[in-house]
Amino acid sequence: MLESFLANKPLFYDEIDYTRMPRIYKSIKNEIKLPKIIHLVGTNGKGTTGRFLASALYSLGYNTGHYTSPHILEFNERIWLNGKNVSNETLDNFHQKLLRLLAAEDAEALSYFEYTTLLALLIYQECDYVILEAGLGGEHDATAVFENILTVVTPIDRDHEAFLGETIEQIATTKLNAIKTHAILANQKYEDVYRVAKRLHRKKELTIESFEYYIDKEDRDNAEILAKEMGLVEYLKENLMVAIATLKHLNISYTKENFYNSRLFGRLTQLNENVLLDVGHNELAAKKVRDSLEPKKYILVYNSYKDKNYKEILSILKPIIDHVEIIEIDEQRVAAKEALVEALSQNMIAYRDFKGVEPGESYLVFGSFSVVEAFLKGYSG
Repeated sequence: MLESFLANKPLFYDEIDYTRMPRIYKSIKNEIKLPKIIHLVGTNGKGTTGRFLASALYSLGYNTGHYTSPHILEFNERIWLNGKNVSNETLDNFHQKLLRLLAAEDAEALSYFEYTTLLALLIYQECDYVILEAGLGGEHDATAVFENILTVVTPIDRDHEAFLGETIEQIATTKLNAIKTHAILANQKYEDVYRVAKRLHRKKELTIESFEYYIDKEDRDNAEILAKEMGLVEYLKENLMVAIATLKHLNISYTKENFYNSRLFGRLTQLNENVLLDVGHNELAAKKVRDSLEPKKYILVYNSYKDKNYKEILSILKPIIDHVEIIEIDEQRVAAKEALVEALSQNMIAYRDFKGVEPGESYLVFGSFSVVEAFLKGYSG
């Protein structure tokens, strides 16, 4: 069973062996038929951009896969195929196929994410297009070993500094080094990202275009109509336009109806009239959420991993916080409660422990996939 096999693999590492995935993929490369791959890298917006694009391609009649991570409640969320998450039976069947392809020592050595990336590509062999979302970084990510027809770069910001670098230039270089031939760039907050893109364009003779290069008035009008019809906040509308630009790059015509079934759960999702969910976990996500929700105030259901800048995240969210309710999450990387309380006190934000949702109050659940997962598991709504 895939579930028990993955349970023995750690989700996170203090150090990553960047040679392992290329070496093991090379050993089975001739056994996997690759579809047309669109590689998604960036810090924020990969999931929604990918789902907008994958849903549109499927609606247009293409056999389409979307590989995304992490999941909220079920592993199946990571491997979407033609409008739905794959079944447990499909996962287990292809797990057995992959085990037959791999040397036993290689199957054991692969990380959780590396193994599931190979599993996804095995499942996606008959696809026309696959949207392949990087897990961490770009250049050395497990998803970067496959040939692709295009790289889509969503907004880049600070995150996973221990692996990607301390500066935006270092992080952008690591991510943009994943580009093989062509790339589309979403709007970027930092000029350093554009400078790195220009340098790589000259050095490697890459074609890197802003998504704006492909967008005309009709596309903007379609995005505005869709945003109103689907209740998309500004940053989700921007992600939608990046997906539209990708279709234009591929010379694929679309109508706005092709995007009607493209919302990805957990991205400013209205769970009910008084609960909003967002899996954001870094400063850029906090700014996007704040800008989308101001001036309304919310009870923030929150917790954080210890490697996140939660003091700054709380400072960014403060204009929309009534008070914070700290939710417990069962995760070894969680920040010490004392440190989180200190950050709240320094930001002069009132807090208490989360006990449940009260009727008549407005809640924003934010902090990570683990926060949203913990909330949903205890929510009776």
